[in-house]
Amino acid sequence: MNRPISKTNPSERTAAKVESDLRRKSAITAAPPYSSKIIKAGALLPDTKALLSAWDPALSVSENLQHVHRQNLLGKTSRSRAEDILAIFRQRYLAEETVARALATIVRRQSNGNTLDRILYFHAVRADSLLHDVVIELLAPNWARGAMEIDALEIESALIKWVEEGKTSGTWGDSTVRRVTQGVLSTLRDFGVLQGVVNKRIAPAYLSVQAFAYIAFYLRQHQPSGTKLLDLVDWKLFFLPHEGVERFFLEAHQHGLLEYHVAGSVTRLTFPGGRGIVRGLGA
Repeated sequence: MNRPISKTNPSERTAAKVESDLRRKSAITAAPPYSSKIIKAGALLPDTKALLSAWDPALSVSENLQHVHRQNLLGKTSRSRAEDILAIFRQRYLAEETVARALATIVRRQSNGNTLDRILYFHAVRADSLLHDVVIELLAPNWARGAMEIDALEIESALIKWVEEGKTSGTWGDSTVRRVTQGVLSTLRDFGVLQGVVNKRIAPAYLSVQAFAYIAFYLRQHQPSGTKLLDLVDWKLFFLPHEGVERFFLEAHQHGLLEYHVAGSVTRLTFPGGRGIVRGLGA
């Protein structure tokens, strides 16, 4: 027996396609689950700088990592430890090959240490949804109301809540939550966001205009609207309110790192020097 001819009208087919596209897009853009890798990662600033110093732009990402691993350029006695560091390095800085090349150029030009550390922090936190959300959802609101002291128990409570909400890769027990909390706080301290060995507090915010210009240039590749760029959540990683971002754009404009013009509700932001910003980060 012949199947009946489908009578789905074009509008229904269009609606179904839109719904399917939205589901697929949501699956692609959904944030990855929180990982407990931070327990054995940390900021890894010395190792990261060693890797970037040895980076060969003529080689692919895989070839560079193989070279570092084969030559043991990190000087690790444990093969598994070296592999752990390379995995974290790939996650934080190698999702976009252009980022790795830019960072290697900055290291070779011996950029100011604070400037480089802020840039590495920016990329590392954007690549780790747990670190990102701790800063954006917990630290930034505290900073905004002047609460600089960090209560580790508050961080633990937030992590327990996130575990219960299914945001983690698997179920974390109390011991794992405590170790992850310690790892997160230690990592943010090493990146200069927090200070203190035992009792931690939010460190005085500092971002060089050169680091700001690099970050703005990077973000512009993902958000072409100058107006929307000023209000991106990424600026909260540095505890910058809208007015603070505007001041930085004006300062960067005065330094010739970019061109920033505002006329009423229209914001025009250009980077005439383009990738020269990276070259200009050298000492």
